[in-house]
Amino acid sequence: MTRRLVLTNEAARHPLRRSLPPPVVAVAKNDDQDMKLFALSFAAFFTCFYSFIF
Repeated sequence: MTRRLVLTNEAARHPLRRSLPPPVVAVAKNDDQDMKLFALSFAAFFTCFYSFIF
């Protein structure tokens, strides 16, 4: 039994929803990047304010 290449979402039952592309799966966000940005920003502002005070 041969099967055609299916480019539709077979889980969708309605014909309109079947014609739409399948939903995109969200990729997990890397929280480590946020912490690095926070640390870099904190260090930059601390250095700036420290140099203005002294």
